[in-house]
Amino acid sequence: QVQLVESGGGLVQAGGSLRLSCAASVSIFSMNTMGWYRQAPGKQRELVATITKGGHPIYVASVKGRFRISRDNDKGTVSLEMNKLKPEDTAVYYCNARDLKLGGNYWGQGTQVTVSS
Repeated sequence: QVQLVESGGGLVQAGGSLRLSCAASVSIFSMNTMGWYRQAPGKQRELVATITKGGHPIYVASVKGRFRISRDNDKGTVSLEMNKLKPEDTAVYYCNARDLKLGGNYWGQGTQVTVSS
C-alpha cells in the first residue's frame, strides 16, 4: 500500500510564499509522474503541476512562473515551491503519484493552503 503524506500548508498573505512537501512510503523510482493537485470549495480538483520520472515539469497556466515542482527520487519526496501567492490559490492541495506500469494512482490526504488578501 502506497502512502503519501503532505506537509507545509498554512495561512499566508497575498504575495507570500509556501513550500509543500510530500513523502512517499515506498520508492518513487517507478512512479512515472508525481504531482500536485488542488481543490477549492465548490470546485473540482484540478492539476497544479506534475513532474515525470526524468524530471520534466508541467504546470497549469495559472501558476507558471510562480510555482516550482521538484522531485527527489532518492529521498522519495516531491515538493512544490509556491511564490507570489494569490487568494485564488486557496485550496486543499493533494499529492499524487502514478505508476503506469502497475496501474497505480495514489493520493495523499491533502494539506490546506489559505491565502489572505
